[in-house]
Amino acid sequence: MTRLKFSAMTVSYIQYSLDYLIKSFDRLKIDNIELWAALPHYDIYLDKNTDLYNNQLEKIKNKLKENNMKIVMFTPETLAYPYSYSHPNEKIRNRTVEYMKKACDDALDLGCNQVFINSGCGLRDIPVEESWKNCVDSFKKICKYAKNLGINIVLEQLQPYESNLVINLQDCIRMKNDVGYDNLKICLDLVAMEVANEKIEDYFNTFGDDIAHIHLADSNHEILGDGNFPIDKYLEYLESINFDKYISLEINDSIYWNDPEKSIRESIRWLKDNNYMQ
Repeated sequence: MTRLKFSAMTVSYIQYSLDYLIKSFDRLKIDNIELWAALPHYDIYLDKNTDLYNNQLEKIKNKLKENNMKIVMFTPETLAYPYSYSHPNEKIRNRTVEYMKKACDDALDLGCNQVFINSGCGLRDIPVEESWKNCVDSFKKICKYAKNLGINIVLEQLQPYESNLVINLQDCIRMKNDVGYDNLKICLDLVAMEVANEKIEDYFNTFGDDIAHIHLADSNHEILGDGNFPIDKYLEYLESINFDKYISLEINDSIYWNDPEKSIRESIRWLKDNNYMQ
């Protein structure tokens, strides 16, 4: 039986420096990182032709190398202003596409061939189909660019309060079919799956090896064991199918921002106590 592979998201360290983050992951013995590619750890707005930009990437690469760590998923911020794949204003959509192209470039430079994406939310006071069409068009442009770099774009479903576009299995199926690029993969978010009252088996029966990543947390993105989700059931199923991609701890509720290391440590302890991690 294949041992499950775990990584951890860095988004909960939003109030800490990159140096602190790396030292914290070293203390936690986490080697595989899902990098939340935003401030204060990374600034996508830096001009590529400046020393400041190059120094930023070199610093990240050096920190990873020094601590024998690697980025397994590059996760740009796309749920918040000023980004939108589906906005009725074409200039805003184009700006978002260019942002994601730059994210692909930087991911490749950092040795990662997977870039995270979600649909964001269409404006709720315009027809959903209009937003859907715009989102598909944006995704096609991003996937085309990424494919030429050998990068997978990995789509996560969201919760209804976050989005009116991709929020369940059927939406994932439709988006993947509408975009039509084989490098559009799936990130299965287990919290959104539970909220939609769906089953993990149905996602794997539908997408199989196209599920390239998993986000794991207890209810409301809590520490494993602190909520009411059947974490054991998920992980036992993933073991039974020999799932060999990364399962990323997404313990990112803002209640943990003050001490993110503690929340991840407690989740790791739960995994070890239940024999999912050595």
